[in-house]
Amino acid sequence: MIEMDLPTDDGRTLHCYDTGAGLSGDAERLVVFWHHGTPNTGAPPQPLFAESERLGVRWVSYDRPGYGGSSPLPDRDVASVADDVTTIIDALGIDRLATMGHSGGGPRALATAALLPDRVRAVVSISGIAPYDARGLDWYAGMADGSAASLRAAAGGRAAKERHEASGDEGDIGFIAADEAALGGEWAWFLDVVRPGVASGPAPLIDDDLSAVTPWGFDPATITAPTLFVAGGRDAMVPSSHSEWLAHRIRSSELWVEADDGHVSVMHRAPAALVWLVDATAGR
Repeated sequence: MIEMDLPTDDGRTLHCYDTGAGLSGDAERLVVFWHHGTPNTGAPPQPLFAESERLGVRWVSYDRPGYGGSSPLPDRDVASVADDVTTIIDALGIDRLATMGHSGGGPRALATAALLPDRVRAVVSISGIAPYDARGLDWYAGMADGSAASLRAAAGGRAAKERHEASGDEGDIGFIAADEAALGGEWAWFLDVVRPGVASGPAPLIDDDLSAVTPWGFDPATITAPTLFVAGGRDAMVPSSHSEWLAHRIRSSELWVEADDGHVSVMHRAPAALVWLVDATAGR
């Protein structure tokens, strides 16, 4: 994997990752753009590397603004990710791609598909949140107290969210025993991207959460690419009702709800989701 810094037209820097540039057979590889969760840095998911090598998948990703080596972008919305993705794939000479995101990366994967319809071939969102203004969805229902409190603070505006983060009172964020087991196994990888994601403070996390509870800047219902939602039935960070709401509004979508899984343990379905992504791009 190589890492690089790319400039944007507005003077920022994007810190990027690429597992396939220059490798033999690169032109035949399916490019999957990975969107990381909150608060993570953007290295692509190492636990999926063996499966992606078998499938011929090339991962491309980046640190979202403010995380890792990427410059901040104050008051960014979810839709802003499409400009960043365009900058990266244009610089790498990539025309068509698929996209996958987990948790806070789920809405960014959807934004990439909605706003770059001529370039995105298929999309997977795992444990992703629905728009805050989702009509008919009880948005906080099923969330653990800590996760709900954090997002309610964001809904109160930047100052309220900053006070919440400064308090250090995280509370119960909703991890279940299956999540803890996953974090003690191969998905311990998440700790490798969370630690640097919070190393410089909560500012990018605050930006992520503010963007989650304000208008996203696009309508998920406009997505035409094949779309897969994967959710844990016991997820108390982002309840599966969010994926269900989104799946009902995207005509080309499919929904997998894993009854006994939580926010992290549901990633045991990520290899199958990657196979789905490869199959969904066939002929597109």
